[in-house]
Amino acid sequence: MSVLVWGMVGAGVAALIAGLLLVLPRFRAASGAGKLIVLGPVFEAVALAIFSAEHFLAARGMMGIVPRWLPGPLFWTYFFGVALAAAAVSFIVWRGVRWSSALLAVFFLLIVLTVDLPNLTKGLHDRFFWILTARETCFAGGAMVLAGHCMERTRFAQVLVRVGRFIVGATMVFYGIEHFLHPLHVVGVPLEKMTPAWIPGAVGIASAVGTALLVCGVWMLVGRRVRVAAAFAGGMLVLLVVFFYLPIFLTEMHTPLALEGMNYVGDTLLFGATVLLAGWSGDSEILRRV
Repeated sequence: MSVLVWGMVGAGVAALIAGLLLVLPRFRAASGAGKLIVLGPVFEAVALAIFSAEHFLAARGMMGIVPRWLPGPLFWTYFFGVALAAAAVSFIVWRGVRWSSALLAVFFLLIVLTVDLPNLTKGLHDRFFWILTARETCFAGGAMVLAGHCMERTRFAQVLVRVGRFIVGATMVFYGIEHFLHPLHVVGVPLEKMTPAWIPGAVGIASAVGTALLVCGVWMLVGRRVRVAAAFAGGMLVLLVVFFYLPIFLTEMHTPLALEGMNYVGDTLLFGATVLLAGWSGDSEILRRV
């Protein structure tokens, strides 16, 4: 593997170990579906650490994403790499979470506004354009829910939670339908990559994941069993990372597809973490010192 991929792997593993060690008090304090939901920030931190490492180690390649009207693209690539790393550290040590989650939501919304929407005309009839735009918006939605619960109980905080959950729920329904329409594509975030032929039951896996996303997304939209829906769907997505995307990555790690495989691992983990964050509640024991 390249230094880039090794760096992304190392950052993710370090964030996972530190996150699991430091989340133990909150994990013990939680109960039921909450035990899965409190792991959401840890998985979020792992994904953010992976993509932060990519910003640093592949800065010159990634700076092409920066809008042309913004001067100093290399500076902004490093800047957002630092921002993602800072958010990951905040979620791991559980300090300043109200600010890191709010700014993370702003970060993803800025991507939608400056990178996705300017290409609306070109991508209007491209389903992958809508999948990617929904993905970034969904990532913002999960961060909005966490930020709203970390704030004082004001009307603005309530709006953040409701809007964030609506965005995540709507994305889950959208992705769930996509799994039935295109069952041979990879599951979770239904992107262009096809499910490898060596994975058995691709259509069955897509149907199961699509059903879970659809049902849990509807529950989230109507405000019923939100925590259970978030825990079930988010936990399922994390398991997909372990038993679906990591094996794909391992088979591709010595090929030119290694970077793509690592990006799929981080992407799906971030989606799973986002769904878990959407089920967050204002439990004072869990939210202390944020």
